[in-house]
Amino acid sequence: MGIGAGATMLAGTSCVTRQASSEQDDEGGEMTYRVNPSTGDRVSLLGYGCMRLPVLPAPAGAPENEDGGIDQEEVNRQVDVAIAGGVNYFDTSPAYCKGRSEKAMGEALSRYPRDSYFLATKLSNFDESTWPREKSQEMFENSLKYLRTDYVDYLLLHCVGVGSFEAFNHRYEENGILDWLIEQRQNGRIRNLGFSYHGDIEVFDHALKMHDEGRLKWDFVQIQLNYVDWEQAKADNERETDAKYLYGELTRRGICAVVMEPLLGGRLANVSNNLLAIMQKDRPGDTPAKWAFRYAGTPENILTVLSGMTYMDHLKENLKTFSPLHPLTAEEDATLMHIARLMMEHPAIPCTECQYCMPCPYGIDIPSTFAHYNQMLNEDNIVDDARDPHFAQARKRFLVGYDRKVPRLRQAAHCIGCGVCAPHCPQEIHIPDELHKINAYAEKLRRQA
Repeated sequence: MGIGAGATMLAGTSCVTRQASSEQDDEGGEMTYRVNPSTGDRVSLLGYGCMRLPVLPAPAGAPENEDGGIDQEEVNRQVDVAIAGGVNYFDTSPAYCKGRSEKAMGEALSRYPRDSYFLATKLSNFDESTWPREKSQEMFENSLKYLRTDYVDYLLLHCVGVGSFEAFNHRYEENGILDWLIEQRQNGRIRNLGFSYHGDIEVFDHALKMHDEGRLKWDFVQIQLNYVDWEQAKADNERETDAKYLYGELTRRGICAVVMEPLLGGRLANVSNNLLAIMQKDRPGDTPAKWAFRYAGTPENILTVLSGMTYMDHLKENLKTFSPLHPLTAEEDATLMHIARLMMEHPAIPCTECQYCMPCPYGIDIPSTFAHYNQMLNEDNIVDDARDPHFAQARKRFLVGYDRKVPRLRQAAHCIGCGVCAPHCPQEIHIPDELHKINAYAEKLRRQA
């Protein structure tokens, strides 16, 4: 059962009412909105993700992984276009953009009345040094300062489920910070309290049990949801949990869901040619990204779908998709479920390029290496058999593209398997294993010159 059917099945318990414009053509109209029953917030179905903001070029002589800082003028321009298009939900974190995202968004959004938009940020207390209560409190207070506000509309416990179950207790329960956050909600400094989930399903279930037992009330929960992860998340990564279960558990309790990774780190925006042909047969004018966004926005219990829109053209295209959003039909849902199964026959690495694994102590550009491999996979350029008539062309594209995207000194060949990166990955990818596989494949191609 795909997400369209699932949404219909659960519609009677949906906690969100769709507020959309009347039916209009695909050239765009009014933004689609959903209503949060906890506060009555009328939230744009397209949310602005602030993990990857535009940056300026690095100054001459700067280290390779440096940039010239956030391009504040471009951020301001894109925020202006987003707000003019009806977007009113902005999601950031102290951890995003090397710690610079909240300041940039605070400057951009402070030019508008505070009650005209909703701010979401996170308690990103991953490091043990931030686990003491006063350190976590300091992080929250800094968020308010950087965002130029005296309250947060949506506050999330960040990456619940990453690491051990004990980490949840250390980060939120033993130090009393969760009780303190509940007090801040009562005082109006937090209007909605929730968490973003990755990884250990035991922690997800524990957090919902707290809700069931009345220890606290979750106003919303942020989950990874897309047409691959609906039923194939565990097939893609054995430690992940299918979105079908996550969405169903939230909807059963009347808790709003916020969607992250609707494009699965960009993988669903660049599908292989054979999969693109299947999509274009049904809707010739639609991009793969539009298919994925329509999928993520169709269920009634979704409050908003986050998209990291680094470039203006991405923002404008997404505004068209959600203004208004045309929900998937049952036939289109079945098409995407078929495509998801085909994608799992040749699984990509579930990297979302969040950069949490960086910097590598040995200088490896992990996200770019994974992105290149996934791109080659999507373009049907992963070929093992030298007798394949496509082999020579695929080999050249892989190796030439690899050297262009990732300098030799930063490629997978330099991974020694130290494992420093792995604990920081929200997708719980076995990073050294994947790097070794990519290097083995690249070396095999080089030997077959």
